[in-house]
Amino acid sequence: MIERVRAVLVTADDTMLVIRRTRPGIPEYWVLPGGVVEPGDESREAALHREIHEEIVGKANIVRLLHTMETDDERQFFYLARIATWSFDDRTGPEFSAEGRGEYALEEVPLTLEGLDGIDLKPEEIAHVLRGAVGAGSLGVEASL
Repeated sequence: MIERVRAVLVTADDTMLVIRRTRPGIPEYWVLPGGVVEPGDESREAALHREIHEEIVGKANIVRLLHTMETDDERQFFYLARIATWSFDDRTGPEFSAEGRGEYALEEVPLTLEGLDGIDLKPEEIAHVLRGAVGAGSLGVEASL
């Protein structure tokens, strides 16, 4: 089974970092930074730190596991994390140079219901989880300040 890790990266301004994906023939959508857990990764959290470094040259403070999603062949772990610095210009992930992968654009989106409603965040299940937590005021990033 493939395991993936992704992060809801909350900035000091209470925005979250998302990647806008633009691909030929597909409506644009947004995803959370992250990727596949590789055999050499010591843990899921180590994989997430590696992915955050590759994708946005950032260092995050992981607060907690927020949600897990599972299908027949894949399990995704979504973490809540705080991030202070990042640089999308210095990214190193192999997906950025692969032909036909489309464009990746890093954006800051307000971590509000309006901000979430303004993007097509994939997968839909994590968008739903985030809307519920933000609406209820139960995201819990305050503990990591």
